[in-house]
Amino acid sequence: MFLTITTTGTPQSPATDLGFLLHKHPGRAQPFSTSYGTAHVFYPEASDERCTAALLLEVDPVALVRRGRGKGRGGAPDAALAQYVNDRPYAASSLLAVALGAVFSTAMKGRCEARPELPGRPLPLRVEIPSLPARGGPGLVARLFEPLGWRVDARPVPLDTEFPQWGDSRYVSLVLESERLTVEEALRHLYVLLPVLDDAKHYYVSADEVDKLLRVGERWLAGHPEHKLITSRYLARRWSLTQRVMDRLETERQELLRLAEADDTEVEEFDNAVDPDTDTEERPVPLAVRRREAVLTALRDRRAARVLDLGCGQGQLLQALLKDTRYTEVVGVDVSMRALALASRRLRLERMGERQASRVRLLQGSLVYTDSRLKGYDAAVLSEVVEHLDLPRLPALEYSVFGSARPRTVVVTTPNVEYNVRWESLPAGHARHHDHRFEWTREEFRAWADSVAARYGYDVEYRPVGPDDPEVGPPTQLALFTLCAETGGERHADRTDRTDRTDDEGRKEAVA
Repeated sequence: MFLTITTTGTPQSPATDLGFLLHKHPGRAQPFSTSYGTAHVFYPEASDERCTAALLLEVDPVALVRRGRGKGRGGAPDAALAQYVNDRPYAASSLLAVALGAVFSTAMKGRCEARPELPGRPLPLRVEIPSLPARGGPGLVARLFEPLGWRVDARPVPLDTEFPQWGDSRYVSLVLESERLTVEEALRHLYVLLPVLDDAKHYYVSADEVDKLLRVGERWLAGHPEHKLITSRYLARRWSLTQRVMDRLETERQELLRLAEADDTEVEEFDNAVDPDTDTEERPVPLAVRRREAVLTALRDRRAARVLDLGCGQGQLLQALLKDTRYTEVVGVDVSMRALALASRRLRLERMGERQASRVRLLQGSLVYTDSRLKGYDAAVLSEVVEHLDLPRLPALEYSVFGSARPRTVVVTTPNVEYNVRWESLPAGHARHHDHRFEWTREEFRAWADSVAARYGYDVEYRPVGPDDPEVGPPTQLALFTLCAETGGERHADRTDRTDRTDDEGRKEAVA
């Protein structure tokens, strides 16, 4: 069972960077034990111009029989010889998919501590699988891979080259090529679609496979034209599990449609909390870490115990907050159900103990609308959120947070556009993220924060995040708002409550 991944490069961006992405050194052959044999990773070629990583899985037929009785082909008890003589050692199947997940687990998560700028970078990729069982033939292979951005060359393997009249077998020799996918995306596609094409798994499919499929296919499964077929085959045609995935995908879609309709915008534009091409954490990673540390420091300085993470995204800050027992209640709010699902998986909510689970909640909601659920908290965090809103909608967010929710402390971080000239990889005039509607200078940010503080009865102080360049300032700027009761904050809060009630009554009348 054999698979290769090849990329090309230049002296400035060598192809051997593939070794960093896969976390396997090109100069060594490395064996890994699996439940059904041994997986070998080696590099047939490794130069600046071209690099190929190979995964060879040696399947132990005896181990397959012993561990897989009654669990798919190779474990069927009805034919004693067939248990030991079958295609499992030679054809790519769920066995190879499991080996991919085990051997390249870090690469599938898009992590590379040694070179953090590499995982999100698309590469020219070529994947070759000499023998792939394909129930549905080359046509199905193309229908599965082409919507994901691959060029597909799936050639049928004849039953016997000496007897062409016998026709083709159910196996294909597959070559996939793309210039716009990352290694992480390629591995995720293969992990799901290899067993789908084979249409058989060597292990019992339990309810855990639902979360696994949604996790690995989070960025592409819902929009795939063959998502129903993929789900059904991946879950071994177990109707109850398949329906569970369909229900979760449909629930997410309906929630987005509802919010998009209320916001008078398109679903694709509305659901931008999870970028399909890049991680939501900025690169290099140390800046994202420093930003979280700065937020945590601000919260500790104000002795906050009950904290809102508004626009929580994938839950990185929530995870950090839960590690500190001083935070007795942590609430993550995001408009995207997909982002909340990712946050839930990151926090392992389904496996969390009852005491720990009582400290955290995830809520879906739009920050441009008042929400009574957000009132009464010590602090609220808007980390890298405001720049994703159109400027005309910013006053609505200001009112919902500072006027309605009215926490004692509000922490706001946003990029400093002046620092962009220090990013060598960022073209002049471009924002750091394609969805940023604006990026403020230090003067613009302070003018906005000062006006909000004055209007809603807060004091505000400013802190740099990251290296504070003497010419252009820090890469991220932070404003720390503190409610000032002596300025009439309590009277403002009473007026806000009356306004909220009026708004709620107006909405009810409009609905009626």
